[in-house]
Amino acid sequence: MKSDVIHVTNKGVGTSEALAQAEATAAFKSLTPKNTLHLRLLTEEMMSLVHALTGEQEADFWIEEEDGVFRLYLQTMTVMNAETRRQLLETATSGKNSAAKGLLGKLRDLLERSLEPADRTLTDYYPAGWIYAGTDPSSLSVANAEMWSFNQYRDAVVKDPTKVEEWDELEKSILAKIADEIQVSINGDMVLVTIFKTFK
Repeated sequence: MKSDVIHVTNKGVGTSEALAQAEATAAFKSLTPKNTLHLRLLTEEMMSLVHALTGEQEADFWIEEEDGVFRLYLQTMTVMNAETRRQLLETATSGKNSAAKGLLGKLRDLLERSLEPADRTLTDYYPAGWIYAGTDPSSLSVANAEMWSFNQYRDAVVKDPTKVEEWDELEKSILAKIADEIQVSINGDMVLVTIFKTFK
């Protein structure tokens, strides 16, 4: 099953339609009230991710389901470059992305960096969580892509006793508590965020 594709922007266009699509999908698949709430919360978190992006950003959102496994997709194309990002960050006193706190903030920062084709320093900036096509092809949302995996990141944080702040962020995150997996896949100029959730 695949839902309608909803066009969303970081200015709020399509947000209410995306939330309605989550509700309609839950009703169509006869989810329990609790599971319906979880699907809506995951959609809200994904919309929050879009709204936090800088510049003019547009994306497509949809939900797919197979055998109880729900995948929430957010697909966008590269429009920001490293120079645009540098100019935006120069307006901050620290010159750094102060919003990159918490799991959602880190995801937003990772997504913005993914949209910088000329300056992708992602594996240096977020060294934990990266896997590549050929490592586990069945886990990749997009063929021939490089991909950041939340589960891989979480495992790295758990194993590192110095990552106290990161662990605290995971403990407080709605996404971390509800989602089974979050992937950010990069393939050419296309970036795809996928949230996985299995409802029994």
